[in-house]
Parts: sequence; C-alpha cells; structure tokens
Amino acid sequence: MKFSIGGPLKLAFRPWVEGLENVPSQGPAILASNHLSFSDSLFLPAVLDRKITFIAKSEYFTTPGIKGRLTAAFFKGVGQLPVDRSGARGAGEAAIKSGIGVIERGELFGIYPEGTRSPDGRLYRGKPGGLARVALATGAPVIPVAMIDTEKIQPPGKVVPKLMRPGIRIGKPLDFSRYSGMEHDRFVLRAVTDEVMYEIMKLSGQEYVDIYATAAKRQIAEAAKAEREAAKAEARAVKDAGDKGGTEQERSGS
Repeated sequence: MKFSIGGPLKLAFRPWVEGLENVPSQGPAILASNHLSFSDSLFLPAVLDRKITFIAKSEYFTTPGIKGRLTAAFFKGVGQLPVDRSGARGAGEAAIKSGIGVIERGELFGIYPEGTRSPDGRLYRGKPGGLARVALATGAPVIPVAMIDTEKIQPPGKVVPKLMRPGIRIGKPLDFSRYSGMEHDRFVLRAVTDEVMYEIMKLSGQEYVDIYATAAKRQIAEAAKAEREAAKAEARAVKDAGDKGGTEQERSGS
C-alpha cells in the first residue's frame, strides 16, 4: 500500500526533499520530525525508499464496521503501529516498547517528539520520554526531519487537501552513544530531546516555544472559550439595554 499511495501522492503534490542521502539505505534509525498536519505521516513515507513505522492510537485499528476496517487497513498500509493509549503512563511505555521493537528489527522508526500536532505552526517543546529513551536504549542514530508547509495543505479539521508543494528537510544523523545506559536519567533525556528539537528548529525555520503543544492547545481552547463567553455576555447586555429602553418608552408614553 505504501507504493500505491506514495506514487499518486508524489505525482499530485510534487513534494521537494533535501537531505535524502542522510537516511541510511539499511539498518535502524529514528526519524524525529516536527508535526504540522495529519498528512506528515503520508508525505514522509512517500519520499523514502524504505518503510518507516510510526505510532498510532489503537482506536484507529479497532473501530467496528466497514469504515473502521477501511481505516485500519489504511493505517496498516502506511506503516502505522497501534498502541493502546488508555492511561498516560501505560501509553508511553507501550510506545517506547514498540519503538524499540522496530529498531531491533533493523527498520526505520518515525516519531513526533512534540507528541501532537502544532496548533499554530510553531515548534513546541519535545517530550523526553519516547524519543530519547528509544534512542538511548537501542543506540540507533536520530535523524531530525522538518516538514514544511504541510499545515497549509490540510489544516486541522479540513478533509479535502489543497494542492500545493510541501517540503521535507532531512538533517544529518545525531549520535547519542555518549549517553549509553542512561535512558532512565531524566536530565539526560531532557538534554537529548532538546538537542534534537534544536536541529529540527534549524531545519524548519519555525519559531520555537518552550512549552508543550498540549499545554498550548489548552491555552488556545480556554482563550477561545473566554472570547465566546465575553461575546455572549456583550450580546445579553445589549439585549437587556434594548429591553430596558423599550420598557421606559412604554412607561413614558402611558
């Protein structure tokens, strides 16, 4: 399915790629990318000659009905690996275990260190659990990747994509063997993650925000809610003022 999807995708969107030579032709590696759109998990595999496996929530593979089966087949075809995300800690451990398994098979493992899509096109703080632990536990090189303009092709909530050329920049592999055996040291995990995010920032040219994307999404949602409530309050105040004015006119007329 990779080839049946990848060919038409490249033909329709003509993605440009820099640094493809940095992806090894064989052997394990971790591709750590920024995350702007759902389509990131389609465009990156489409330009690679090798299979790359990402983590996906298990609900994509277990939804009943014809639509559920088609969805499961699609995600399996594009190299998505189901992980049960019930419980934050359990989900994290399952993702790490799955990533290590991919690397031990000598394959490419894809991961989004931000943990979720950027809500506004900026680059957010990487989560230290998955990426760094898989890298240090396996010794696999980490290859930073920057997706360019994919959020313009398919913004969150949009089903029909816009035809335009996205870009992909692939950086040189990063070696973290100096931290071998320290995958449970939180300061080391933070240092490894920050180094990778810095390289992604240089490749993507994104503004960096030193908070997690999940926190940013909450802030954006809360601000939007507050704005809606303020608009409703203003509308009520205008209505109340109009009703009061009408009542006073009726009284003066009587």
